[in-house]
Amino acid sequence: MKRVKLIRILLFLALFLPLFGSAQEEESAEVFLEEYTDEFQEYFFEALKQKGIENYDKAINALLKCKEMDPDSPVIDHELAKTYRLNNQLGVAQEFALEALRKQPGNLWYLVTYLELVGSRSLDLDVLKRQLPFESSQLKENLAGLLVEKGKFDMASRLLKQLDKSEIKTRLEAKIADSLARQDNITTPEPVDGEEEEVNPYQKAVHRLQDLLEKAEFGKLEAESTEALEAYPLQPFFYYSRGAALNGLGQYKSAEEYLLMGLDFIANDEELMNKIYKELATTYRGMGDPGKANMYLSRIKNGS
Repeated sequence: MKRVKLIRILLFLALFLPLFGSAQEEESAEVFLEEYTDEFQEYFFEALKQKGIENYDKAINALLKCKEMDPDSPVIDHELAKTYRLNNQLGVAQEFALEALRKQPGNLWYLVTYLELVGSRSLDLDVLKRQLPFESSQLKENLAGLLVEKGKFDMASRLLKQLDKSEIKTRLEAKIADSLARQDNITTPEPVDGEEEEVNPYQKAVHRLQDLLEKAEFGKLEAESTEALEAYPLQPFFYYSRGAALNGLGQYKSAEEYLLMGLDFIANDEELMNKIYKELATTYRGMGDPGKANMYLSRIKNGS
């Protein structure tokens, strides 16, 4: 029995660690599984299996069985949110994402999933205040950070005013001020005496990943795009970079998930959207699905 549980834990990690990539997640995953009965684990791993082969209805049914056995688990709620989303049942997905977040307000990834489902164009701080557990200072810090990365500086500033003084608040306020100054500073002075012009960390990461993409160094690209996503979890270029890296490494199923997430974050960047469509075509060819590959190729605009 212990051997079976170990195999299941390894399967869980293989499926989920590409999304997180931290030792803390590995430990929490193992603890999560050990807390439950064999029957619960059977349904849980059946859900992962069905989700992996895109039988989303069956995956959802298995997860709902898990929820019957443990209605209070935010992990199951979050999995239901992600699986309903893949099944294009976005309203239900949003409900489960919100339920997970209400149970564990400080979880950054639950918040990321919820914001993905809400959509960046629909973000409204007053609406979020009514929906989210705003009594959690950790949630407000996480939300402020995500809003800053999304360029929603006015919303982030309003939110930061509600937080007590802290290192995170100071850092985010400085980042907002720096970003606004860069936008307004049209006449940037030229570097003097050979001094190199300062490049902000975000642009530095973009340039580095672009270089690795051009050189097709997929191992380094996968590692460094993962780091970039940890720092900037709402930037679509980094999802595209990781998807391209995973395609290059032949990990098409994981590539699909990152590329689709990247599409969710794009507002009006047609060039990047076309690049993601091309990568998705590569993904589906690699998965033996030429129909989907051609579908995404047909979406590319302006012959890009």
